[in-house]
Amino acid sequence: IHTGKRPCKCEECGKSFNRNSNLNKHLKIHTGEQPYKCDECGKSFTRSSHLISHKRIHTGKREWHYECLECGKSFSHSSNLIMHQRIHTGERPYECGVCGKSFRQSSNLIRHQTTHTRELPYRCLECGKGFNRNFHRIRHQHIHTRER
Repeated sequence: IHTGKRPCKCEECGKSFNRNSNLNKHLKIHTGEQPYKCDECGKSFTRSSHLISHKRIHTGKREWHYECLECGKSFSHSSNLIMHQRIHTGERPYECGVCGKSFRQSSNLIRHQTTHTRELPYRCLECGKGFNRNFHRIRHQHIHTRER
């Protein structure tokens, strides 16, 4: 039953989830943990389902069921096709309540909103410095591991 309640809240960034298992999956974006590694190429993933999808690249067994009628690009999930089609339609359904800027994806709106709140949800594990984007944190953390 979908009640809309999200009692499991991330202490790091405030995002809420309906199940503790979903919160635990989410927490890996803050820690940088990627325990699922591809035997073929070494690429790592936060979720086993992402690794399984990735492995299809090596086996050639990609299943593409959803095709964009505009450009012919195919997708394995309908949600990815819907998001892609917004490139052609120009639709940007997610609007910032502060400045009015709109986005194709809700995740981009959420990331954008940190520019108004000055939230820095991604913390360096070494020195505690905060970042509004995880890739900025990861890039920064290399300064602690470089040989001097």
